[in-house]
Amino acid sequence: MRIEEFNERDAASARAIVAVWAAIPAWVDDLVGARPYASVEALASRAADLAAGWTRADLDAALAHHPRIGEKPVGAGAEAAASRREQASMTDAAADVAARIDAGNAAYEQRFRRVFLIRAAGRSPEEMLAQLERRLGNDDDAEAAEALGELREIALLRLRAAIHDGHQGDEGADS
Repeated sequence: MRIEEFNERDAASARAIVAVWAAIPAWVDDLVGARPYASVEALASRAADLAAGWTRADLDAALAHHPRIGEKPVGAGAEAAASRREQASMTDAAADVAARIDAGNAAYEQRFRRVFLIRAAGRSPEEMLAQLERRLGNDDDAEAAEALGELREIALLRLRAAIHDGHQGDEGADS
């Protein structure tokens, strides 16, 4: 959708769009309340600035909506569709890699009491497995900081996939 269309949406509709990027209520409300945006860059800049202040509570709120890596996202909503696109490489994962990711997910959840979060877009199953295994060695503070960084990356990628400036050649790019 074009930035102008996003700016013109009613607040409830705009909140539903932004919540797909990261389901953090205060962040969603701030982004929606600051409309209109002159460009996608202005929206992304504001989103990044606000996301820099996310806390562990924000991470927990957002993770309530994220599937495990390797777990097929269910549902017909925009968030499930985004997760399916982002985790598309997992459909080609070798059986041993998928099994190690499953085991790593369980170990991660036991250790950190939350779902392992990684920007899956653009990463192979082997890369995600390597990151999962490495991050299991983090202490709680370091891991929370890494997970928040991954959440920021996911949110900004989803924002840029959903909204565009409407330049020539973008006519078929509406989301």
